[in-house]
Amino acid sequence: MNHDERTKTPTDRLETMTVKKVALLTAGGLAPCLSSAVGALIERYTEVAPDIEIIAYRNGYHGLLRGDSIVVTPEVRANAHLLQAFGGSPIGNSRVKLTNVKDCVERGLVKEGQDPQQVAAEQLVKDGVDVLHTIGGDDTNTAAADLAAYLAGNNYGLGVVGMPKTIDNDVYPIAQSLGAWTAADEGAHYFSNVVSEHTANPRMLIVHEVMGRHCGWLTAATAVSYQKLLDDTAWLDAFGVSRIRRDVHAVYVPELDIDLAAEATRLRAVMDEIGNVNIFLSEGAGVDSIVAELQSRGEEVPRDAFGHVKIDKINPGEWFAKQFAPMIGAEKVLVQKSGYYSRSAPANERDRELIKACAEVAVQAALDGVSGLVGEDENQGNVIRACEFERVAGAKPFDTTQSWFTDLLANIKQPKGAALAAH
Repeated sequence: MNHDERTKTPTDRLETMTVKKVALLTAGGLAPCLSSAVGALIERYTEVAPDIEIIAYRNGYHGLLRGDSIVVTPEVRANAHLLQAFGGSPIGNSRVKLTNVKDCVERGLVKEGQDPQQVAAEQLVKDGVDVLHTIGGDDTNTAAADLAAYLAGNNYGLGVVGMPKTIDNDVYPIAQSLGAWTAADEGAHYFSNVVSEHTANPRMLIVHEVMGRHCGWLTAATAVSYQKLLDDTAWLDAFGVSRIRRDVHAVYVPELDIDLAAEATRLRAVMDEIGNVNIFLSEGAGVDSIVAELQSRGEEVPRDAFGHVKIDKINPGEWFAKQFAPMIGAEKVLVQKSGYYSRSAPANERDRELIKACAEVAVQAALDGVSGLVGEDENQGNVIRACEFERVAGAKPFDTTQSWFTDLLANIKQPKGAALAAH
């Protein structure tokens, strides 16, 4: 889609429009953008193409395979703005991979011998859908890419336009995924309460486990957002209420190796001097070590339908706490996970602005017959456009050379001087 196409007036768009019906679905894990994105798409269609019918499949690809959909009524269109105030998804999510035939059969979504992609395509045809809008993360959008390729390869004449939802911020080629900023801020607020637990016991180790299977962006961004909260706080060092005890003492992300022995020595010194240690840990950090340990004991590694290790089953936070506690002399350990708290929040203002901009381009792409994943294309100056599905992939690593992250690590490793003496 070129610049001229993006800047057509609503009248120009209506004159060339051939789309009569669109469908929406949200899939994968939750993120603080789903309700907002659904609302933004409905509002945009109502604004520029009110005659287009809109339906929504319940619970993502699960609903598409079952033909379980709801109609977006005039009442919903008129009140779609209300969705901006909510977290979660108004139309429900699920984790279904259309190319995992065995899993779809076992879950009763298709019959033995059926191709889930064909079932999905035929359901779209049956429902009279011209364009399917998918809102999801890397798995959802790679599934959307596969479906788009299947539809094109089999001459179905249907479009797929996705929007990038993932708090991990790890989708190629998207510079900033929807909901990630909000998740970082919410994780920071979560820890601002949890950190007070250091006063419950001497020599407390608190591990804040943050979501991020392959990418450490959210952990890093949460730590930065949390430190901004500390910057805005007035302290009473003379009575033990000091920043140093509530600060971040370590940040571990999957992209950087962790020298447990060296870190234990450093954190032992922190523990000895201030009486507690706070670690921000990406759930994907150290997973390879944990998996290797389980396999060496002959234990089965639990995996989901996409082949991913089930993070909640192997508990990286607990594993790290177990390693560090005796090495740093912790008397009590607390592991807290902010993921479900942060991912279920409504989108903040910064995210809502990005969501609205992406929704406008997504609707225009649908009207123009352009399939792709709509977001900031990091290979084209972060312009919001429909990125070609063949370029879409997950597990994009966090760039740990960015100055805001290196500054974070440098600040953590600097001597605290007088702040330490205040304890």
